[in-house]
Amino acid sequence: MRFTRYMKEIAEISAPIIMGNLGFIFIGVGDVIVAGRHSTQTLAAVSIATAILNCIMMIGIGILSAVAPIVSNMRGEGKQPEKYFYPTVKFALIMGLFISLCIFAVVPVIDLLGYEPELAELIKTYSIITAFSTFGVLLHSSIKDFLQSFEIVLFPNILTVLAVFLNLGLNIIFVFGYFGLPEMGAAGLAIASLITRYIMGFGLYFYALYRLNISMYSDHSYYKNLLIVGTPIAFAILIEFVAFNLVTIIMGRVSGLYAAAQNIITTFTTVSFMVPLAIANGLSVKVGYSNGAKNYLDVRRYAVSGIIMSEIFMFCSALTVASFPHFWIGLFTPDKELIAVTVPIVYVLAGFQLFDGLQVTLAGIFKGLKDTNIVMIANLVSYWGVSIPVGTLLAFHFNMNIMGYWYSIGMAAILLCVIMIAKLIFKYREWQKLAPSK
Repeated sequence: MRFTRYMKEIAEISAPIIMGNLGFIFIGVGDVIVAGRHSTQTLAAVSIATAILNCIMMIGIGILSAVAPIVSNMRGEGKQPEKYFYPTVKFALIMGLFISLCIFAVVPVIDLLGYEPELAELIKTYSIITAFSTFGVLLHSSIKDFLQSFEIVLFPNILTVLAVFLNLGLNIIFVFGYFGLPEMGAAGLAIASLITRYIMGFGLYFYALYRLNISMYSDHSYYKNLLIVGTPIAFAILIEFVAFNLVTIIMGRVSGLYAAAQNIITTFTTVSFMVPLAIANGLSVKVGYSNGAKNYLDVRRYAVSGIIMSEIFMFCSALTVASFPHFWIGLFTPDKELIAVTVPIVYVLAGFQLFDGLQVTLAGIFKGLKDTNIVMIANLVSYWGVSIPVGTLLAFHFNMNIMGYWYSIGMAAILLCVIMIAKLIFKYREWQKLAPSK
């Protein structure tokens, strides 16, 4: 079969990325477990602070995700992409400073959100410490993407998995106060994350120096390209991220039961999403290289192969979840009332997963093509033009509650795919003229 080779190449680059993506999830899971073991107050503070800070962090991470497709396009064009290593690091430093200042600017606003004074202080303390870790986060993210553009993916993702255990150990030591240290609670979680993030960032920095032939270089047009390609990605991520969290906030004001149900369902979507996300990341590199080399036949075949791979996985995931909904929800809670609310959503989730996997794969293709505006526009129209207003109508006017929002989220995912597929069809026609099928 003509697509077998392309699928194999995508799988080779995507498999370690899946491992790394799951590592990031488990780092967060470790924070939640340790925070919950310390106190409900600590867990609440960290959960609220993380929800706020992630929205800010995603701007920097989203923009820097442009590194992989831009550098892979350079490789395809036969340029010397290694020389863009230090410009990438400098840009990460600038973005880290910007994100830190944004976090510091948000801290005073926390007092205005109506939290209890003690809880607000914990949130602010966690946020201030986290602000100093932003360069570590963005250094790791940028170099990981830079190495990914050269299809160097094994070590960066092994490092992420090792960081899970490092972060968990540091959490326990700082939060509960072992080895003569005072008990730090929420502040301890932030300090553990800060240390882990800098170790991950500088670990990749020195590995890149060892692995690649790097020299000093400066190119201000490279920064401009990162902003042009990366800014739409950042806003696309932010649009979807805020939309999902807004459902939790709105329904949480109606009942804590709905907020808990949303958290459980979101966990399912996040875990299953990691595989097509990894395929999309690998696909952006393969498509980017072929696009840079103007090999449009390979662009088409990588695109089709990646879509098939994502949809096969998401179909299997959806079938597994929908076949045993009570079992899966029962892993999270024994509460029968919560199970009764959550199980019906699982069936909607099953259909949603098919389109969720497709949309992120399409986004990966457009990243490789350096055409990311369509991704931002499609997310904006789908989630804020359809999902939130339609979901609110169904939830409150038709008394469907959280199920109404999930119907609207499903509609948004379908529309998102339709918009990007329509755009891709136009590009396919262009490629057909430039590289007819063989």
